[in-house]
Amino acid sequence: MPTTILTSLALLAFAANAILCRFALGESDIDPASFTSIRLLSGAFSLFMIINLQRQKTPRLSSSSIHASTSHSSITSIYPPLMLFTYASTFSFAYMSLNTGTGALILYGAVQISMLSLSIINGHRPQMSEWLGMSLAFTGFVYLMLPGADMPSLQGFILMSLSGIAWGIYSILGKQSQSPLFDTQRNFLYALPLTLILSLSFISQSHLSSQGILLAITSGALASGVGYVLWYAALTGLSGSLAAAVQLLVPIFAALGGVLWMNESISTRFITAAIMVLGGIFLISYRPQSK
Repeated sequence: MPTTILTSLALLAFAANAILCRFALGESDIDPASFTSIRLLSGAFSLFMIINLQRQKTPRLSSSSIHASTSHSSITSIYPPLMLFTYASTFSFAYMSLNTGTGALILYGAVQISMLSLSIINGHRPQMSEWLGMSLAFTGFVYLMLPGADMPSLQGFILMSLSGIAWGIYSILGKQSQSPLFDTQRNFLYALPLTLILSLSFISQSHLSSQGILLAITSGALASGVGYVLWYAALTGLSGSLAAAVQLLVPIFAALGGVLWMNESISTRFITAAIMVLGGIFLISYRPQSK
């Protein structure tokens, strides 16, 4: 597929994760612990099936990828699956009290701020644009959480910020991967025992419906599993700066999905905060290509 189509489908899949999760939890079709468990289980199965299909079509390429993934796994640890689980679980619980677009905005803002903060800790010297971007995004968060009638849930904000931080750490750890598709499938698989513990911890609050289960499976198998495959394929035709920039569309897609399918409103506070946060992310992530 052309890079434009792959990129568009991947971004829609990422936005769909927020829409599906919010729709399932907002309608009380499923509890957040069960949604997380089913999502990660479905994602692991989806990626397993995709990898097997890839192995049948290109056995040599798949064998080398498996070898690279196996070699890499010997020097990694529990941190990637732990961060994946933390991201997915706090993501689900946060959407108990956040609108779709607000949650996506907080998530992507926290991802970029945490990634830049960690790179600074590791010795990176930020450019002026990065400092300005982080300051602008942080100011957008402060404005979003100012007391008022349309202030988002503080608990939801904290949980989604933790989700973004976990995804930021997961992304940094993933940069070391020589075979991202195989490593992603392994991380989904290794996160499953943690989802079992989570489900048992909240078993007294669990409730399931056929629609809730279907939404969680769709989130895991399609929006997560297939979405990551599409994104990795799209990355082969995108520069690093463009890949970072186009992800700014995800919160916008998520907000529009919340309006269309859940009758959520978009407040002036959200629009102003979105301009500040997404503008800050753009300054943090965008690098003009040298001519």
